Amino acid sequence: MVIPGISGRISAQGVLSTATPPDQAVAADMRAGDTRHLVAEGLSAMAVRGWCASADGVHCAIAGNVDWLAVELADSQLRHDPAVAVLQAYRQHGTGLLSVIGGRFAVCVWDTRNRTGLVAVDHFGQVPVYWGYSDDGELLFAPLATSIDVLAGRPHSVSPQAVFNYLYFHMVPSPATVFEGTNKLMAAHALFCESGRWEVRRYWEPEFRETADRPMREMGEELMGLLGSSVARLDNGEDTGAFLSGGLDSSTVAGLLARHRPDPNTYSIGFDADGYDEIAFARIASERFRTRFNTYYVTPDDVLSELPRIAAAYDEPFGNSSALPAYFCARFAAADGRRRLLAGDGGDELFAGNERYAKQRVFEHYPALPAWLRRTVIEPVLGRMPDNATLVRKALSYVQQANIPLPDRLQTYNFLNRLGAEQIVTDDLRQAIDSELPLRLDREIYHQPRNASSLNRMLYLDWHHTLADNDLRKVNRMCDLAGIQVEYPMLDDRLVEFSTRVSSTNKMRGNKLRAFYKRAVTGFLPDEIINKPKHGFGLPFGVWMTNHPGLQQLVADNLARMKRRNYVRPEFIDEISRLHREQHAGYYGEFIWVLMMLELWLTHRGIEP
Repeated sequence: MVIPGISGRISAQGVLSTATPPDQAVAADMRAGDTRHLVAEGLSAMAVRGWCASADGVHCAIAGNVDWLAVELADSQLRHDPAVAVLQAYRQHGTGLLSVIGGRFAVCVWDTRNRTGLVAVDHFGQVPVYWGYSDDGELLFAPLATSIDVLAGRPHSVSPQAVFNYLYFHMVPSPATVFEGTNKLMAAHALFCESGRWEVRRYWEPEFRETADRPMREMGEELMGLLGSSVARLDNGEDTGAFLSGGLDSSTVAGLLARHRPDPNTYSIGFDADGYDEIAFARIASERFRTRFNTYYVTPDDVLSELPRIAAAYDEPFGNSSALPAYFCARFAAADGRRRLLAGDGGDELFAGNERYAKQRVFEHYPALPAWLRRTVIEPVLGRMPDNATLVRKALSYVQQANIPLPDRLQTYNFLNRLGAEQIVTDDLRQAIDSELPLRLDREIYHQPRNASSLNRMLYLDWHHTLADNDLRKVNRMCDLAGIQVEYPMLDDRLVEFSTRVSSTNKMRGNKLRAFYKRAVTGFLPDEIINKPKHGFGLPFGVWMTNHPGLQQLVADNLARMKRRNYVRPEFIDEISRLHREQHAGYYGEFIWVLMMLELWLTHRGIEP
């Protein structure tokens, strides 16, 4: 498994310590093969599957798939390589070069003349950068969280707060990581060095607009044009195929790939479990666009065989169960001769396709009522009524949730909020952490966009948590493990900017999700796909666990070890196991998966209970 990215160390004072250079310290961790090296005054760096360049005292390392937003820089990249283009952009714009670079990238620029520079990731953090400091104050950076302590020559120390954050979000959200002293650059953020000091700053944020400046038909045509151009740019010929789940976005990408190149290969995952298999919809899309339809059915034995390997592939604990089908799909494509896959991730977060957006729209009606009516009539009356009637209970629940402001209301169904952290985590863990930190992180991101509607704020929050910290992390690492390069046509910078010009009322009409997008693809996508409920590559792990002895034993062994770690209350582990057996296998099985993946990751890293 090769991990593309940049790594290195920079001394703002201009003199590096005698510590191990990055290529020796982390090359094994990154499985580095195709590497470029860069050494200058105060800088030692390398790029894996990337480029390095130096000129006139300025040095650059970059990795990814850069898409310049300025014609002359795109021409420079074609004539030379991305690193040379970065140097030209730096000569023209200084550290403002981040305003003209797009695509998928991680970049380091160091100017030895005045000891200034930057380390940055793209708008969605598709090529990750972790960072920290050495004992000598040098900046350390790498594409793996595990590499920072390696570069610093110190042992790993797991952060109790990160464990809590993982249980809350099912992943460790940026800017923190699972390791003490190691940070992660959030999407669209950079480290800037000025006057000998490094500072993290956000260098880009969207400007959402609520007034449409053009008819929706014209905007629909523009959408399809932008998507078509993005797919064409990322198509690498016969080496390229596409994920195909049968949903709106993967079907659109597959269809546009077929328009650009006849008979492309598409890859779909199926499950022999009621409510999880969507092969029928993927087949409809494949037949519509005449793709070469390749399917693989994941089995419980597949899960048992590959789960420890998948947990170990992540440099931080990762609890999204759809990582497993993503891996099998990518591995299937690699065995079929593909080297690149196009994925549909991002469409729901750009054009309002997640069910939670519609659910929150329902709650917005109540705060719109006059305050005197809510406070002096509705709530007192409901408070005096017996709550044993179903209708009364529903009304009370609605009012209680409607009175919780966004973004906090998004987390009312979170396990740790529903049951209370004190019922789930141990007293020792609670005393070592700030249980309000996850909500504060949500609030900080949610309130960043200026003059944005509640829908667009939720979209922006999902750009960070659902895309950068979760779905992209999931697909990227599973594709790395399978030996596949993945690209995301939906995240083209021009398309992202276009999405901000579609008003909230057009993105979602009432409670109808993806209203604008569905109108735009009508006639292109089959009606069955446009009208189907959202699904994706979900995994029926909880259901399979009820009758597969091997999975039952794997879970039992890992939960037994988790009980000894002093993170989660043993009685809670017993209770959720009982609820899984006796009540709802799918629902409770998801959190059992989260606990098991944490334990598998800790065990792989040699962190004993």
